[in-house]
Amino acid sequence: MTTTDQEYVEYVVRTAADTAIANEDYFCRLDSVVGDGDFGYSLARGFERLLEQWDEIDRSNPAIFLQKTAMILTSRIGGSSGPIWGTAFMRASAVARKHPEFTAHTVVEMIRSAIEGIQARGGAELGDKTLLDALAPMADAIEERAETGASGREIAEYAAKVCDDAAEATKELMARRGRASYTSERSIGSVDAGAKGVAVIVNEIAKNWPES
Repeated sequence: MTTTDQEYVEYVVRTAADTAIANEDYFCRLDSVVGDGDFGYSLARGFERLLEQWDEIDRSNPAIFLQKTAMILTSRIGGSSGPIWGTAFMRASAVARKHPEFTAHTVVEMIRSAIEGIQARGGAELGDKTLLDALAPMADAIEERAETGASGREIAEYAAKVCDDAAEATKELMARRGRASYTSERSIGSVDAGAKGVAVIVNEIAKNWPES
């Protein structure tokens, strides 16, 4: 049985939701080191709302599904995370709308479009110690491994490792965006909560990646 693009998208979004909710306390602890400690709470509430409406979301195609996901998350996630995560899913939706069939390169285009949207929304750049510092290397990893003809699972597992390594590497960076930036040099030595959150979610997605 062949897994459809819609089923892949639903798997990714559902796994992200379940993982964000399960790691609420962990993400809050990460954020409390130099932030205000509400990252896990905000993300969990947004994804809880998404799951509450899961069965009613339009599944006509991946683009519409991602657009509805973006709208729900934006309306429920508090603080700066709402616009950031909502923008990411909305940008992914716009890319999906252009492609009748998905490839690994479609996914790369989605992630990079999401990065551009987040940068435009919040003004962050790579190296500012944000989730972008995990997303960008992950996109590069997917592109790199796809060029070798690797399977979807192999690509997902490699991307997850690169993403996690990149998130851990944010320990060496000084925060330049968000509340963490108020701590200046004191932010060095701790991982960015957003980047680590992305890495944890991506690793869960890779664990059970459905093969065609």
